[in-house]
Amino acid sequence: MCAWLLALAAVPEQVGLPAVEVVGPWKVRVAAGTVKVRDRALSLKGPVELAIEPATIVQVSDEKHENLPIYNAQAAPWARGARLSGVITSETTSPDSLVPDSVVLKAAPGESPALVRGRDYDIELQWGTFGRLAGGLPEGTTVYVDYAFGMHRIDSIVVDRDGRVKVLTGEPHVATPKPPRVGAFETAIANVWIPARLEKLGPDNLFPITEPVYVPPKRAIAPAVGLLPKTWDKLTSGKPLHILAWGDSVTAGGEASSVEKRWQNRFVAMLKQRFPKANIKLTTAGWGGRNSDSFLNEPPESEWNFEKAVIARKPDLIVMEFVNDAGLTPEMVEQKYSYLLGRFRAIGAEWAILTPHLVWPPWMGKQTSKIEQDPRPYVAGVRAFAAKHRVALADASLRYCHLVKEGIPYITLMVNSLNHPDDRGHEMFALSLMELFTTSKEDPR
Repeated sequence: MCAWLLALAAVPEQVGLPAVEVVGPWKVRVAAGTVKVRDRALSLKGPVELAIEPATIVQVSDEKHENLPIYNAQAAPWARGARLSGVITSETTSPDSLVPDSVVLKAAPGESPALVRGRDYDIELQWGTFGRLAGGLPEGTTVYVDYAFGMHRIDSIVVDRDGRVKVLTGEPHVATPKPPRVGAFETAIANVWIPARLEKLGPDNLFPITEPVYVPPKRAIAPAVGLLPKTWDKLTSGKPLHILAWGDSVTAGGEASSVEKRWQNRFVAMLKQRFPKANIKLTTAGWGGRNSDSFLNEPPESEWNFEKAVIARKPDLIVMEFVNDAGLTPEMVEQKYSYLLGRFRAIGAEWAILTPHLVWPPWMGKQTSKIEQDPRPYVAGVRAFAAKHRVALADASLRYCHLVKEGIPYITLMVNSLNHPDDRGHEMFALSLMELFTTSKEDPR
């Protein structure tokens, strides 16, 4: 079990938690209630008002950019030219972090005259990418940039063993801020999510910690016994088992800190711990920026051709992760995945589908990171397909949606601010898969 999940498990279960509400632009109120700190139930008389530090804004002067590229308005917004260093994530830039009216481009450092946007250069203000315009600045130009940007932060409201209520201020980060460390004799009752450039607090910024640990659905028998019988037999007998992880950039490793931390590698490690005789071979077919159709549409000579990358490898178990399939309707899922099911059964392979993680809210039609139910029709379609065709489903989406109750804005797990989860997110995929191979009695407590 990863350290992050162990830390969550250490948070006491709470009953009658005090309500927390926003009562000012940067002020919250904690009402009366009961909080368990270690083994003591403390009654808070309340109300207590607490000040929250405003969003963290960083000022940058004379940031040097040599050989400024041409601005490419047709590229993805995070790839249209040079990137302001303060908003760079692992591979993209952090949306809405740049303070738009703070940007000044100059030909020299200090108090030099400002260059003119639309004549000399252009900039994508939401994403902090910029470049020179044809007919404007010449090739090889060096510019200096003044700008300001915001950083994300998570603060925690805690109660100590003497019943005092206070705020612990988190460490700002451009993409993946974490809650501050809570002391041994303190209990966090809520987190406050302060995204970059937040102007004032609102209800979407409060994350009460009501269920600090995710509890999987009840399982008297491990689902794999009935849904993945060949896989189960090989795991218990020690016969060779070939698992193929098939997916997109997340499966390719997308922002895991090491190969060992990728979801499929963590899954295999957990299987080996659960089944001491297990003899597992793991292969991966992960293609960044693509969906399941992309493999089917590739020519025979391509390494990503479906026949070559998936079928010809003759896996015993195919575990599929495609967040890039999330635009499919339930009807499309039924049609496309029925074809895949037929192909897999024809080679004797079993199949487990991972529901996807949550991604940047606007891509899901949302403006908040407080999401308790997955809004994507695709997820409903995959659940229906799996139930109808008795296909194993590892419902990672449930774990992501539960993060709200754990006090964690799910977007803070995205290393690129968009759709690539960190090690914690990969671990959640692996744990979701392990629900297929365990009973409720084996769940971590």
